[in-house]
Amino acid sequence: MKLTTRGHYSVKALLDLSLQPGYGPTSVKAIAHRQDLPAPYLEKLLIEMRRAGLVMSVRGSQGGYQLARQPSQISLGQILEAVGETIEPLPRYRPDAEQAEDWVTFSLWKRLHQKMKEALYSITLADLYYDARSWQAAIGEETSFVV
Repeated sequence: MKLTTRGHYSVKALLDLSLQPGYGPTSVKAIAHRQDLPAPYLEKLLIEMRRAGLVMSVRGSQGGYQLARQPSQISLGQILEAVGETIEPLPRYRPDAEQAEDWVTFSLWKRLHQKMKEALYSITLADLYYDARSWQAAIGEETSFVV
């Protein structure tokens, strides 16, 4: 699995939204500033995540993006899937029927892929939220947050 900036920035943005009081709407500019991300790129990612039902947009002067569900109902796997990240190992590879080693290693990659997929879909934004808050408490930080 290769995690690109699309996946990394998307997780950072949604974690940022989960840390907002009451999960209220937050502007793209505010998220981009807090997380040191390019706002135009972040906007495109948030649109993709809105289409996937992970965030919703709110219009108006106090508008922006907010989570469409509780953080405990949004997994890392869903976030990565929403922005087109793939965790598929060797997507078009077919093992050579003549080589046992080929079948064994292919089987290994398939098993590892399944475990990775299970992990990504079992870790939620709520889990990351508690990790972030624990880290902040450990260093004595109260309000600001950067992933």
